[in-house]
Amino acid sequence: MMSLTYKISPKLMLYGEGQIRARKDYTLIDYYETKGGIGYSYIKDHQVFVGAGRYGTYEDRKISQEEFRIWLQYTFSHKMGTLKLDHRGRAEKRFFYASQTGTNTEAMRYRYRLSGTLPLNNSKVQEGTFFVNAFEELFFGAGEPNFKRNRSFAGFGYQFNNSLSATTGYMFQREFSTKKNENYHFLYFALNFTIDPSDDEKDFSIPMVD
Repeated sequence: MMSLTYKISPKLMLYGEGQIRARKDYTLIDYYETKGGIGYSYIKDHQVFVGAGRYGTYEDRKISQEEFRIWLQYTFSHKMGTLKLDHRGRAEKRFFYASQTGTNTEAMRYRYRLSGTLPLNNSKVQEGTFFVNAFEELFFGAGEPNFKRNRSFAGFGYQFNNSLSATTGYMFQREFSTKKNENYHFLYFALNFTIDPSDDEKDFSIPMVD
């Protein structure tokens, strides 16, 4: 994953991200995401975000499903000592196109994620900080089963300077359906770039796999 955060002001930011994944075979890329949006922190530790993205899934090296997605999310952040916790709720509208059948469908989905970032050698994530992070995320939607998916992640990273951090880790994902449940295992690596022209004291929020 690669991400870019551009801070227009202390309250307003732009965000963009690209991802590739190997879902079934670690040697074969069969999924991609490109997405972005705008976030506004209307008061300290409270942010609203509007985003949109394009997603593609491949089967046998051919595109099998394309998706366009828009979403609205709210994030509340707080600290317990040096541990930073983020509570994120998101509502998504999803538009699908099945390339092999020409079928168009759409769906709503709702997500809640609790994530934590713990700096190891500083009181907060800043230049020269090692950190560990983790999250648990739940997915819900209409139709049986209403509980669609859960994700668990654990990793660690390093904030090189005010512009670049890197994160690596492991994510487990379970898909629920009326026919059978499927488990996926991902090794994760991300480079996160930040452009912040302000002179404000830096306190970074580390993007996680999404």
